[in-house]
Amino acid sequence: MPILSRPALVEHLVRTRIAGDVATPRDNNLAHYRKLANGDRHYWLGLELGDRWTDEQDVLAVMAERCGVNDDPAHRTGQDTIDPELTVDALDRAAARLRKAAADEERVLFATGHPGALIDAHSRVAAALRARGCDIVRIPGGLTADEGYVVQFADVAVFERGATLWHTHSPEPMNAILDGLEALGERRPDLVVADHGWAGRAGQRGIDSVGYADCNDPALFIGEAEGTMQVTIPLDDHVLDPRYYEPLTDYLLDAAGLKD
Repeated sequence: MPILSRPALVEHLVRTRIAGDVATPRDNNLAHYRKLANGDRHYWLGLELGDRWTDEQDVLAVMAERCGVNDDPAHRTGQDTIDPELTVDALDRAAARLRKAAADEERVLFATGHPGALIDAHSRVAAALRARGCDIVRIPGGLTADEGYVVQFADVAVFERGATLWHTHSPEPMNAILDGLEALGERRPDLVVADHGWAGRAGQRGIDSVGYADCNDPALFIGEAEGTMQVTIPLDDHVLDPRYYEPLTDYLLDAAGLKD
C-alpha cells in the first residue's frame, strides 16, 4: 500500500471517522471533562492532576486546542469532532520521537487498553523499531493487576481476565510492569508507546510517553499541555474496522524513517 500524502491521510481519517465527525457524542465528552474536573481519578488515566484542573471549561479549552472538539460551552448534545489536521500534526511529533528512539537504539515498551482496535498498530511500530536495533521490552511473567493478568502479545502489553483481552483505562497494569521490571533489576523503558492509563502512568513515572487518545479522554491531552506526556495523538480509538488504522500507521512509520 503506498504511503498516503498528508491531504490523502486527512481525507482517510475523516472518511473512516477516525477524526472529523466522530462517533463519540458531545454529551459523553462533556461528562468526562466534568468528572475529570471533579477529581474522579478514573478519568485522570494514571496522571496526577492535583487541583490544577477543577474547572471543566478549562478542560474544554484544552480539548478544543489540542483535539479539535467544538469550543462552544453551550454546545451540549449531538455531534462532536476531532480535527484531522491536529491528528496528523501529532503523528509528525510522534514520528520525531520514534526517529530518536531508533537512532539511539532505545528500550521501548508498547501497551494498549484497546486491544480490539490498536494492538496491530502498536505491534507494527514495535517490529519496525526492533529492526532498527531497539530493545523492545519483554514484560515479566506472572504479573497481576485489577483482578486480572498483564500479558503480552506481538510485543504489546495488554490486560487479560477470564481468557479475554479487556478494554481498560486503569494505570495499574503499567504499574505492575514497571514495578516488575524493577524487582528483576531490569532497566526501565526509555520510551512508552501506549494509550489510556498505560500511557498516562508511564508519563507520570517520568518515562517519555507517546499516547493515542479519544476526544472523551482529556487527561492525556492535559498531560501533554503540562509536559508530562511527550505526545498525545487525537483519534477515535475504536472505529468499526481496525484495518482503518493501517494508513495512519504507515504514515507514522514513514515519517519516522522506519518504513522499509
